[in-house]
Amino acid sequence: MGELTRFGISLDKELLQGFDRWSKAKGYDNRSEAIRDLIRSALVREQWRQGEEVVGVIVMVYDHHQRQLTSRLTELQHDYFHRVVASQHVHLDHDNCLEVAVVRGKASEIEELADRLKTFRGVKHCSLSAATTGKGIV
Repeated sequence: MGELTRFGISLDKELLQGFDRWSKAKGYDNRSEAIRDLIRSALVREQWRQGEEVVGVIVMVYDHHQRQLTSRLTELQHDYFHRVVASQHVHLDHDNCLEVAVVRGKASEIEELADRLKTFRGVKHCSLSAATTGKGIV
């Protein structure tokens, strides 16, 4: 972390009270940490919008009894081998599997992969969690 800089902001009393309730419920020790996290989140979203290199995690839950679904999911990930850094497969129960794919690349390509994965019959849940490589964000 770089040198810390102090700055002041003005807020309506009700907005500040709401922020304090939110930050306390989230477990922040102080306003500064909560504000830093909110700023980082905004900067990550901006990197995704600008098409910079980003990282993320695609999480899927699917019915492993669905005919050929496992092979279709694997084949699609192979089509994006240059974007899928790693994946993990977990057997949740007799019928359901969890797959986690760590992805890296242009936001549009990662979003396209996640969108394609969720369209397969038998995929019960598919979500993309956006992160960043850290460039431009402390």
